[in-house]
Amino acid sequence: GDSSGSVVTFENGEDSTAVLMGFTITNGAAENGGGINLDQSSPSLYDLTVSQNTASSNGGGIYCYDQSSPILKNSSVVNNSAGQHAGGIRCWNDSNIKLENVVIANNTAITGGGMHCRNNPSLTLMNVTIINNNADVFGGGIYLRSDSNPIIVNSIVWGNTPQNIYFRAG
Repeated sequence: GDSSGSVVTFENGEDSTAVLMGFTITNGAAENGGGINLDQSSPSLYDLTVSQNTASSNGGGIYCYDQSSPILKNSSVVNNSAGQHAGGIRCWNDSNIKLENVVIANNTAITGGGMHCRNNPSLTLMNVTIINNNADVFGGGIYLRSDSNPIIVNSIVWGNTPQNIYFRAG
């Protein structure tokens, strides 16, 4: 990217047959989803490095919005930042992301340094490592709110500041 928007955008209802594989997604800058911006789309994202992207609002690395349900496998989301929520990955408004063999590290935001999930998302984390992420207020590793339903299997959430996992009431 050249810091003039999201590096990759899926916004036309793409399903799992749309595959992005084997790329480094870097140097994006947008309001939402500096690296990858998903809106009502559910692509397959494999073997990616999503790094050094920024969002002025949400999802420095990846932004999943409005019923987006991507699969992210064998990838890393590192060194991204957001001005508000989710330096790494934001799941918002009925978005259900599945992560498998993913590292989320060294991301920063106001809330949810690594991940920020809100408004009925169901996320599945299998063999995921969430380490060394930082939030200014809550949820250095994962911030969960508004009927978030995570399934976390064989994963490490460690060394995040201020909390590894933060559950907000309601």
